[in-house]
Amino acid sequence: MKKTIRGTVYDTENAAVVSKNVHGYFGDPAGYEETLYETEDGKYFVYTNGGETSPYPAEKISCIAKAKVEAWLSAHNANQ
Repeated sequence: MKKTIRGTVYDTENAAVVSKNVHGYFGDPAGYEETLYETEDGKYFVYTNGGETSPYPAEKISCIAKAKVEAWLSAHNANQ
């Protein structure tokens, strides 16, 4: 997925996966995934997608400030 936010292109095909969290199983209407990416120039974004009754019923890319990455990792890795 690719999205331009405030003039910056965020592309899941051209960024490195930092962390990925999967909840549920493929086809689970409540299942979802959250993936933290880092771009070549050091910017971070989160890709989310899930089933129709999940918190993320549609694909989405959201920016995340570098200062908030550690907190995101701590919160999301604690759930595993």
